[in-house]
Formats: sequence, structure tokens, C-alpha cells
Amino acid sequence: MARLARISVPGYPYHVIQRGNNRQHIFVSAADRELMRDLLAENATQFDVAIHAYVLMDNHFHLLVTPQTAQSLPKMMQSVGRRYVRYFNDKQGRSGTLWEGRYKSALVQADQYLLACMVYLDLNPVRAGLVSHALDYPWSSYAHYVGAHSDKLISPHALMWQLGNTPFARELAYRELVAAGVSRERQAALRQSTTSGWVLGEPEFVAQLQSRTERRLSKAAPGRPVKQAPED
Repeated sequence: MARLARISVPGYPYHVIQRGNNRQHIFVSAADRELMRDLLAENATQFDVAIHAYVLMDNHFHLLVTPQTAQSLPKMMQSVGRRYVRYFNDKQGRSGTLWEGRYKSALVQADQYLLACMVYLDLNPVRAGLVSHALDYPWSSYAHYVGAHSDKLISPHALMWQLGNTPFARELAYRELVAAGVSRERQAALRQSTTSGWVLGEPEFVAQLQSRTERRLSKAAPGRPVKQAPED
């Protein structure tokens, strides 16, 4: 069966996951993660992609982005992926693939899922047992949004401005969102949409979006149960 093409509708947010091959570590030092942040920042600017949130785990990373053209996201990910693999292989004295195939992505309905996706990313290290609080993990966008430090990689989505009229109010509101967490149902929806590549949104949103692309955006009909995506 032919591989399903990715959804490429510019101007909407996408949840992106890139994993290491066979779940192997893709970051083994702080320098590795710093380089990845630099590569993402450089290529996001070059290819016109706004990065709203991210988290760099040991064997995978998540991004929440809005590409401005149909080719912005694939070009950014291709450039970042190739350059990082060359660096990592040279540093580790290894050769061959580093990534578990293509990156996975899902277009998300901003007003329904964008903030939940941000919280999901920022709580990833907590769910993995790496830290007890999101602020304790230095390789995510959480510190930027709660005012702990400024991150050059981040371009806040317009919805963030609706959290409060002042920076302090927005920071407090975001802290409260993360403290409240994400329901199991929303966690499952975020994981499954990115694994499958379908749009994550209300039926009316998906139907309206379908008019902008020939690529099918949701499952046509129920079938066999889809294998549960791994926790990440």
C-alpha cells in the first residue's frame, strides 16, 4: 500500500514527533540538545516556521509549529534532521540512520487543542519520571512561558495573548494550565492523531478544512482497532 501523504495546509498548527531508531537515544549530552535548539531556530527562520512549543527528550522530541507554506515544515525537518545526524554520527563515531523513519505530524484545531498540546509537551518529562515539575526540565518551552527565561526558539501563538492582559497574568495562567494537566482522553487524542496523521479537530473544522486539500483528513469509516500509540 502506498504511504499516505502528509497533510500540508499552511497557516495551521501541527504537532510533530521525531523519534530515534529503535527508541535509541538521540541526545546524550547538554551540547547535543543545545545544537538541536540552534538548528531548529536557524531553520525555522529560514523556512518560515513558527515554533510555539517544544520538548527534547532522550530518544525523541516534540514540536508544536505553524508553517507558513506547504513546504515550510518538511524542508525545515529535512534540513534539521540531516545536519543533526551528521553531527551526532561524527561525535559518537557511528554511521547509519538515527531516526525512526519519517517524522510524524498532525494538524490540530487551535482553539480546541493548541493549549492542551502545549501542556502535553511541557508535562512530558514529568510523565516520564525525569523531573517532578515541568520547570525542573531545561529542555522544553515551559520556562519561557512562565517567565523563568527567554527562549529565542519560541514564537508564541496568538492564543497565548488571550490568557491575560499582562505578561505576569499570562505567565500565571499558563502555570495554572500546566498544574491542571491534560485529561487522559485528550492525551490519547493527541498521541493517536500524530501517530495516524489525521487532523485533530471537531467534525465541522475537519469538513471545512477538507475543501482546501485533496488529501483525506480523517478516517473514512471505522475499522479494526488501531494499536495504542506508546506513551511519550
